[in-house]
Amino acid sequence: MNNDIRWKQRFENFENAYKTFNRMIDRHSKTPDDEAVKMALVQAFEFTYELSWNTMKDYLENEGFDEIKTGKQAIRTAFQAELITNAEEWMDVVEKRNLASHSYNIEILDETIDFILERFYPVVRKLYEDLKSRL
Repeated sequence: MNNDIRWKQRFENFENAYKTFNRMIDRHSKTPDDEAVKMALVQAFEFTYELSWNTMKDYLENEGFDEIKTGKQAIRTAFQAELITNAEEWMDVVEKRNLASHSYNIEILDETIDFILERFYPVVRKLYEDLKSRL
């Protein structure tokens, strides 16, 4: 498959996840104490993160970068290629995503929600806007 087409197809999936993520942020703002909404927001975060780094990977491969196998490699390469400007924030996203997906605890859930709203949302929004402008 042509790399140009591959990254654009992946972007479509990322865009769908990003839109769902935004809907969950909106729902959470209306019912911030609803545990099911919190859990759904964390799940939307996980999907959006996974598709964000895979979209970075596919975009970078289209630009001639190869051997990207992990989210951390995609983030490092995206930073080097100036696709993103905040690699440290993205590395924090990797760590938070790993913590969120491997344990359930109400404190961790609330910390994760705060992280999603305050730190993940701004970086993923910027990535989305930047990639959309490159279509």
